[in-house]
Amino acid sequence: MARHLALLLLSMASVASAAEPQQAAMRLLDRLEAGQFDEATRDFTPEMAKAIPADKLAAVWNALPAQVGALKQRGQPRQADTEAHTLVVVPLHFERGDLNALVSLDQRDRIAGLLLQPAVPPAPPLAADAGFSEREVQVAGLPGLLALPDGAGPFPAVVLVHGSGPQDRDETIGANRPFLDVARGLAAQGIATLRYDKRTRARPQDFSGRDFGLDEETIGDAVAAVALLAVTPGIDPRRIHVMGHSQGGMLAPRIAARSGKVAGLVLWAAPARPLLDLLPEQNRYLLSLDGDYSAEDRAHVAEIERQIRVIRDGSDPSARLIGAPASYWRDADRVNPVADLAKLDLPVLWLQGERDFQVTRPDWDLWKKALAGNGKAALRLYPALNHLGIAGSGPSSLAEYHQPGHVDGRLIADVAAWVRARPGTGASP
Repeated sequence: MARHLALLLLSMASVASAAEPQQAAMRLLDRLEAGQFDEATRDFTPEMAKAIPADKLAAVWNALPAQVGALKQRGQPRQADTEAHTLVVVPLHFERGDLNALVSLDQRDRIAGLLLQPAVPPAPPLAADAGFSEREVQVAGLPGLLALPDGAGPFPAVVLVHGSGPQDRDETIGANRPFLDVARGLAAQGIATLRYDKRTRARPQDFSGRDFGLDEETIGDAVAAVALLAVTPGIDPRRIHVMGHSQGGMLAPRIAARSGKVAGLVLWAAPARPLLDLLPEQNRYLLSLDGDYSAEDRAHVAEIERQIRVIRDGSDPSARLIGAPASYWRDADRVNPVADLAKLDLPVLWLQGERDFQVTRPDWDLWKKALAGNGKAALRLYPALNHLGIAGSGPSSLAEYHQPGHVDGRLIADVAAWVRARPGTGASP
């Protein structure tokens, strides 16, 4: 749920020559650097201009210095052509980190999508004595990675379900890869893991120009991941667990109910309240970190609250928030994870960092009250950890996400011990 610019890349029928798309991408960045946001949006497709008008574009771009410092240099653009679109990637070197600007263009070299993404180096290769191997798999047409412990098995397994946004298989956020840390950490302790690219990341064209909800974005693919593990050699089909992070934790009970093959749930930094209630809170927190909650900041939060009211009252079916349609937010607003979990007779492990500014004490209190009488529930609270499970000190912020770190080993060890202790309770494939 971290704030970021993540626009759906729109599918197009043909591609243009290499030079022209790169020039268009660089021209967009020239205008952003110069603060010419109205001029920048003139090169947008109509769909892009509606989703991200000049004021929203300015708000995102102008927020970058607080997160990564001043822009120092641009790198050499590179281009990838597919049947659907032309994508230009431009490295951006800031004072405190690097980002990639991913610019999608249509056949007329209009800007059809933009994604500012942390530039993260390739994942380190596995050591020869890692104790497990990784192999590519497909989850409902999405690229994924299965980490399988050495030996004959059968092994217990965990499906990792992402938080909000177009996440990759490692759930790369800033300079960190929480899912890579968890997947490899569990596999090294004898637990198979399956992680995959989220559909909004791998196939954004599936969502262009239409309404969609949580089933299409998250739930259906997670159910397919569980089903894939249930028929994978070396996996114990009665010991498959779902570990959902953030929004993924919020949806984990629904995934289990839909699947019928889940032995237990790990809820990691899972909201207990609707996402639309959390958005204004998160923005107020971030905007007040410097001690100056200005009139402009208050107006920004008021506009978010206005957009939320429009979505909830249904007065504008075409309304969008953070690039997603009203249908998506209304679907999310109907989710009650506490009530969904109460309908299940499954073991649950609840994990929460006290330095998490995205899922906070009201959510903790709701979960603790709901799980207090549940003999199958275990709760773990980590004073030093943030939303990504990374240790730190002082108030957490978005800038912290750009500092390289790793998910705390105690959290991973707690998950491993809990999963290993669970008997096989899932349904047979």
